[in-house]
Amino acid sequence: MKLIEFLQQKLEASGISSYEFQELVIRLINYSVIVRNESQTEQALFDRLIRCREIIEEYLMVMGIRLHIDTRFEYARVFPPSSEIPGIQEADDNAWSGSLRQRLSQFEVALVLVIRAQYEKALREGKIDDKGYALDSIESLTIAAKNLLGRNLPDKLTERKKLFQRLRQLRLIDYRGDEAFESGEGWIKIHPMIITFVSNAAVESIAVKEVTADNAETEIVESNTSEIESSEIEKVNNIEMVEGDACVS
Repeated sequence: MKLIEFLQQKLEASGISSYEFQELVIRLINYSVIVRNESQTEQALFDRLIRCREIIEEYLMVMGIRLHIDTRFEYARVFPPSSEIPGIQEADDNAWSGSLRQRLSQFEVALVLVIRAQYEKALREGKIDDKGYALDSIESLTIAAKNLLGRNLPDKLTERKKLFQRLRQLRLIDYRGDEAFESGEGWIKIHPMIITFVSNAAVESIAVKEVTADNAETEIVESNTSEIESSEIEKVNNIEMVEGDACVS
């Protein structure tokens, strides 16, 4: 029996047409993520994915692509072959670098690290809604970027909008309208999938950096003989982030 015939038999048993299966696979590979509450289109795709989950997993596994589905928070993400999924799977030595991977800019890497740290903080404080989202202000993120990484967010409004739009495209955050950036008093929602995008080791690393910086600041106030250097961002300058993958470690 040919593979296509075997696939069609399994699809028929699941009530999924070949076109619907193809549409779902192409969507996953092109965008790497499906979030059910994002739109009616993604709701339909996610529900279809649940119906034929086993078939999709087996199909993608032939190419070494991992599918992660979170039924609690209703999202799905694909990970390139041999990649790390924080809290789920460690990266293989022969990590693949194909079209599913995308290198993020330094600002994008920095903001991803910051929102991951802020989400971890919200978890500790119990400030997570029933869908797993954490609410945080742009002002708070700006302060956190300075404290954790010694780095400011882009000063130009257009660059700042572009930065947040990129993370929204990755489905890591959500917000309503761009007018919030004009006043700097807007709010964003951090998606729970950020946990599978950035490793705990990266969060712990910048947390340690913040404690070290706080101690150094105290010494400066008391003796005026010390200086603080914020070098964590140098550590992540060359980190390759993966769309649909978590490579920060």
